[in-house]
Amino acid sequence: QVYLTESGGGSAQAGGSLTLSCVVSEYRYNSYGWYRKAPGKEREGVAAIARSGTTEYADSVKGRFTVSQDKTKNSLFLQMNSLKPEDTAKYYCAADLNGGPGEWISAMSGGYYKWSGRGTQVTVSS
Repeated sequence: QVYLTESGGGSAQAGGSLTLSCVVSEYRYNSYGWYRKAPGKEREGVAAIARSGTTEYADSVKGRFTVSQDKTKNSLFLQMNSLKPEDTAKYYCAADLNGGPGEWISAMSGGYYKWSGRGTQVTVSS
């Protein structure tokens, strides 16, 4: 069993920033990522990172969000800048994503990952 615990969610004004963190009980997989789920909307893969450091992003957040990791602290991060009201959602971190590089965003959107946390809420007001 692998446990993922997200933190850092909260409220922000449009144009503001938030940083999400995720602590992973065993940081031994090749791929990690963040996805989000808003009421009435489909799950959306947001950002992914390989252990090697390669990153990929959904078009909706490219240039605004940055995913990073600190393997010494078993941690994954999501820096969110230039927030928009449409970024409002519950954000989850995930580990051991299906497929390979270039496929992880769609994998998370489809729910194809082995482990996930319980999420942290992000609310952006206009």
